[in-house]
Amino acid sequence: MADSARAITTTATATATATAAAPTLRVVLWHSPAPGQVCEQVLHLPPGARLADALAAVHWPTDAPYGIWGRRVPLEHPLHDGDRLERYRPLTVDPKVARRQRFAQQGARASGLFAQRRPHSKAGY
Repeated sequence: MADSARAITTTATATATATAAAPTLRVVLWHSPAPGQVCEQVLHLPPGARLADALAAVHWPTDAPYGIWGRRVPLEHPLHDGDRLERYRPLTVDPKVARRQRFAQQGARASGLFAQRRPHSKAGY
């Protein structure tokens, strides 16, 4: 029993030493090929890696817009451990046009701030 505890401790120490000897950045790559679909890929890069290095590692094009945690960044941006790299798709519909179309389909009474009111209550309450 003491031998198995010693073996586990040795393995954990060896793993910690190996990790300390070769530190890497863990970056998560996200992209959405179609509405309702999200693909996630974990990538380990050397320290000091930049966004362009991550894209080259996964063979993604550099002409698409990219960001980290919802903010667009240039290709020269340095990466940090735990960053979420996102690849953005172009908008297919203008958000203002989509809102107008939804409003036209739902009507004035089915949408807006007072759409779900208590039964038998006055309008606006």
